[in-house]
Amino acid sequence: MPRRAYRGVALAALIFLVVQVGALALVPTFFEQGYQTVEDPSDPTNSLLYVGAIIGMTAFMLVAFKYDLDQLIRGIIVFTSGLLSWYVFAAILPSSLLAIGLSGAVAIALLVYPEWYVIDTAGALMGAGAAGLFGISFGLLPALVLLSVLAVYDAISVYKTKHMLDLAEGVMDLRIPVVLVIPTTWSYSLLDEDFARDANDVGENAAENTGADSNDTDDDSAATDDGSDVDDGRDPADRDAFFIGLGDAVMPTVMVASAAFFSEAPSLGIATLPALNLPALLAMVGTFVGFAGLMWAVMKGRAHAGLPLLNGGAIGGYLLGSVAAGVPLVSALGLAPYL
Repeated sequence: MPRRAYRGVALAALIFLVVQVGALALVPTFFEQGYQTVEDPSDPTNSLLYVGAIIGMTAFMLVAFKYDLDQLIRGIIVFTSGLLSWYVFAAILPSSLLAIGLSGAVAIALLVYPEWYVIDTAGALMGAGAAGLFGISFGLLPALVLLSVLAVYDAISVYKTKHMLDLAEGVMDLRIPVVLVIPTTWSYSLLDEDFARDANDVGENAAENTGADSNDTDDDSAATDDGSDVDDGRDPADRDAFFIGLGDAVMPTVMVASAAFFSEAPSLGIATLPALNLPALLAMVGTFVGFAGLMWAVMKGRAHAGLPLLNGGAIGGYLLGSVAAGVPLVSALGLAPYL
């Protein structure tokens, strides 16, 4: 694999790490500020309601693209980006006015200059904020149900129905942070890309794209798809950029945050991350094991949905960490209240 491809993979891994560490850091503050979004975090039906919302939002976006309402979608995502950025800034900054100003700056930057680093910065803020909110709102069983169902849905939407391919065609030209843009060369400019010209390549081939996911933040927005090689004779690893759905970073991080908040395992005692425990740590490790497999497949030019590998890795790591921490399996699965 060329050195430039390694740089791209390293950048993608760094963004995933920022989302996960950011979510872990935000979990205690979000809870203290009353941001838990459900009345009973242990109710697994919360996950099914969220999956229903994802499917509904996916259908809405497909209809919007069909009727040329692209700018409506862009406006919704930019507003959501500003809102989630506000949650993050309000949690870490002493001044509410400064938090409002910075979150507004994020939204304005996305509107006026959506270069790749602007989108990735906004995406990292959105991802950490969304995963932190979901992490304190989905107990262990709901989180496990959510990740499992979405992994199956992701695979079906990529390999079977392929409607995520249509969604990818719609979102790429909008330059919004439902995707993370991973350049393999620093001279790359997203603003110079003409996605409208190659919409079919983006949707059906897209060697640059990794796992499809239609779930990322409170906006339930759809991310890009997976892909095999664009038939232009180039090695996928030689491309200038590839794209990863923001939901691919957020969803496994929900498991990390939920494990940190709800698991009975003791904290590891890290001052900057007081919520971190062994199940959460190994869920992070498992996510990156899945990430490595996904990147290997992408660089080979193979089509893959992201969440089966990423969510599977997070769940597997979480369960291993729970066992290693001495948490009974029935408690780790969130089944204790039902037995």
